[in-house]
Amino acid sequence: MDKASREAKKAKVVEVLNKARAMELQAITQYMNQHYNLDDMDYGDMAAKVKLIAIDEMRHAEMFAERIKELGGEPTVEPAGGVEKGQKVETIFPFDAEEEDKAITAYNQFLLVCRENGDSVSMKLFEVVIDEEQIHYNYFDNVGDHIEKLGQVYLAQVAGTPSATGLNTQGFVARQGGGA
Repeated sequence: MDKASREAKKAKVVEVLNKARAMELQAITQYMNQHYNLDDMDYGDMAAKVKLIAIDEMRHAEMFAERIKELGGEPTVEPAGGVEKGQKVETIFPFDAEEEDKAITAYNQFLLVCRENGDSVSMKLFEVVIDEEQIHYNYFDNVGDHIEKLGQVYLAQVAGTPSATGLNTQGFVARQGGGA
């Protein structure tokens, strides 16, 4: 394979890594906004978990950036989209589950691009991130189901809980015993 062909393959991988990084940057901003709002609504436990998930997304964004730099690319600093502000507690978790589901679908496609272009390192990176996004999806989906089925009874149990995550905050996946 000639140098031009290798560079073209590398460029395709960098492109999907940057798309993934932009998605992570958008998720960070979205989840931090939700974290602040949930804390203001006095749903501390939910706020804390959403904050931890945002930290996981920060780790993902950095992992993608490091791989992009290894490949000689320039990591994007632009988020993939804007932030939905002012969401009600009843809409946050189904919204986030849908966002995580979209990310999992996209990352599976990006993984295939890495495979097609002979980059098993980036492929493995997507596998790790997909596993963690699945954990996020499961949390958001479960909380959304609890709110839908139990409504105010469930929300009353969460109201008034602490939102502190400690000084050496790990992400959500790390706290669950998983992650890289």
